[in-house]
Amino acid sequence: MSAVHEAVPPAAAARAVGLTKIYGEGDAAVRALDDVSVEFEATRFTAIMGPSGSGKSTLLHCMAGLDAPSNGSIFIGDIDLTTLSEKNLTLLRREKVGFVFQAFNLIPTLTAAENITLPLDIAGDKPDKGWFDLVVDTVGLRDRLSHRPAELSGGQQQRVASARALVSRPEIVFADEPTGNLDSKSGHELLGFLRSAVKDHDQTIVMVTHDAAAASFADRIVFLADGRVVDEMLEPTTERVLDRLKSLEA
Repeated sequence: MSAVHEAVPPAAAARAVGLTKIYGEGDAAVRALDDVSVEFEATRFTAIMGPSGSGKSTLLHCMAGLDAPSNGSIFIGDIDLTTLSEKNLTLLRREKVGFVFQAFNLIPTLTAAENITLPLDIAGDKPDKGWFDLVVDTVGLRDRLSHRPAELSGGQQQRVASARALVSRPEIVFADEPTGNLDSKSGHELLGFLRSAVKDHDQTIVMVTHDAAAASFADRIVFLADGRVVDEMLEPTTERVLDRLKSLEA
């Protein structure tokens, strides 16, 4: 009798187990995340969505090791972030995690090119020339590499921030509303690049967005409400996402 071979799901690049995050104390305490357990598969593009105040950005910041949980465990690969010293957590973020901040977080005295390679420079590494060129050309920054952030539009600064997160080819990239400051054409180009980074280069991306069209670029969407995971969707379309969001907000 022949053995049945089932498709093996991709391993988790990151996961949370019983993740709780509480801000403040006593009567003023806010439970931003409430016992969240979720996995983000390697080499896939996952979007996190939910109503305002649902805990999306808090989840992203905790997963990336930028914010400490009140309770629970967070893993990047097999490493539990909650067991690491501050020094080892910083090293792990540098070596394994890319992050696209909503507010760009660019260094004003550095050029676009220097901002993009900054994580590699800090680590004492050299960028892969071919990958650097691919990233720069895909996000449309070739003619802006010598400009400083003040000489760039908001959209161009967002593209620099996205390129910086991807240029070191980290194990996982977390992106907080990466198209929030872009016009629709630039946003579409950036999402197309993130999509191809996953499909063609085995990158892993987890993105917070409120935009149903942006979320449709993902393989999977995780929906949050009131600090909990309440639903998920595979192979999303803009229309299906809008319908699901309407029902969550109702």
